[in-house]
Amino acid sequence: MPHFDFLVIGSGIAGLSYATKLALHYEQAGRPVSIGVITKVQADETNTKYAQGGIAAVWSEDDSFEKHIDDTMIAGDFMSDRHIVEIVVREAPERIHELIGYGTRFDKEEDGDYDLAKEGGHSDYRILHFKDITGAEIERALLDKVQSLPSIQIFTHVFAVDLITQHHLGETVTRYRDDIKCFGAYVLNTRTGKVEKFLAKTTLLATGGIGNVYQNTTNPTIATGDGIAMAYRAKAICQDMEFIQFHPTALYEPGKKPSFLISEAVRGFGGILRNMQGETFMEHYDTRLSLAPRDIVARAIDSEMKKSGDSHVYLDVTHCDYEKFVAHFPNITAYCSTNLGIDIRKDFIPVVPAQHYLCGGVKVNEWGQTNINFLYAAGECSCTGLHGANRLASNSLLEAVVFAHRAYLKTIEHVEQAVVPDTIPEWNDKGTHHPEELVLVTEMQRELESIMSNYVGIVRSFRRLKRAQDRLHLIHLEHEELYRQSTVSVPISELRNMIEVAYLIIKMATARRDNRGLHYNIDIVKEEVYS
Repeated sequence: MPHFDFLVIGSGIAGLSYATKLALHYEQAGRPVSIGVITKVQADETNTKYAQGGIAAVWSEDDSFEKHIDDTMIAGDFMSDRHIVEIVVREAPERIHELIGYGTRFDKEEDGDYDLAKEGGHSDYRILHFKDITGAEIERALLDKVQSLPSIQIFTHVFAVDLITQHHLGETVTRYRDDIKCFGAYVLNTRTGKVEKFLAKTTLLATGGIGNVYQNTTNPTIATGDGIAMAYRAKAICQDMEFIQFHPTALYEPGKKPSFLISEAVRGFGGILRNMQGETFMEHYDTRLSLAPRDIVARAIDSEMKKSGDSHVYLDVTHCDYEKFVAHFPNITAYCSTNLGIDIRKDFIPVVPAQHYLCGGVKVNEWGQTNINFLYAAGECSCTGLHGANRLASNSLLEAVVFAHRAYLKTIEHVEQAVVPDTIPEWNDKGTHHPEELVLVTEMQRELESIMSNYVGIVRSFRRLKRAQDRLHLIHLEHEELYRQSTVSVPISELRNMIEVAYLIIKMATARRDNRGLHYNIDIVKEEVYS
């Protein structure tokens, strides 16, 4: 039974930054500490790893905090919490300097200055990047740093099933109690098949996104909303789940999951969107053309595809400087060439929108604290108020590292108040058995993905949302029966989490009565027209 001072669920930028800061703090203080980091596959398989474009920060004298703040507010349809936006933007340079100190490399110009990129929604060049694999570079540097710190243990191929609260001690826990406490998590060791108690004074959720609720997503297969679902079951408050960002330019490869991402930075570099006839179309939707924020571009592409019946549109970079393009986007260039035979010097790149990012999640305050005591959340699984109704490009890695730092500060302030009871029971799976037909799980997941993609996608309606809710309810009932009878497994648990995340998305999308940012309901447009 592992027992830690601090438990971190997830090994992306948020989780590793938090663990690193804790380890360094106690090392400098000369005090022993135990930090456990758990991940359900290998340590580097995270949403962070797949982030291409970069991390945003005011870095040049021509730029300003005020411009970055305004860009973030505009992209978020002014639903962002301005106080949070100011915190993140103003703390950004220091947090990025720390990443550089941990060994992260960002591309530089020949004169030694950082090569700053510009992406959709940004009014200035402020995106630090490493080729087109920025997330993978940050993940590499953080893992190297973590592995040099003896107080951190990384557990791979373990799956957090449920958070441990007073509920497991027999107490009644309601969502509006202010004294709920988290004592760690029940964790499935996928190698042994046993569920173990991972007890901790403080727990951080850093579990990433929810992409696999949808058919097409740029997220890795591990992104099944586990942290959000666990927190919701533990009575944490979730918020803004209706705001699902669809990246407008995923590479069109029918049937492939995850979808390969054609970075936002490609349009910032000069890429132009065209329809199947080779005509530009963004001038009909926004004066910023191909550099409009993602929600506008995604809806524009969706509209063009619906009007024409085409399966995709094109991104044209044939006019761009080829040598510079390859230098900036070697991975994208190689992938297009190797997998689709596309020569970007003369061929257009076929693209289609795909689920990319969740702006909502587990609600936290400015210190990463949830409404559950000693439970923190950071990264995509959290809702900080930064993104509002739509995330500005390259603000996600930034949000994760800023809130990991702020959660660390509050953790060391409060951890001494935490007491883990010695009466927490073992996981009880009596009366369950290994399911003989996991095909049922596969089929339920396919149906879930279809429901969410067809009815709760880029464009919604109340009828579609009601249909999604009704069908999801049937899947929920079928899965609950299977879950009660079955020994815990990753596929069954992931599906459980995805069903609950889908429920939250549908519930909050149905409740919203205005079109803001990423939420677009055609019935609300009609109501606005006729009112």
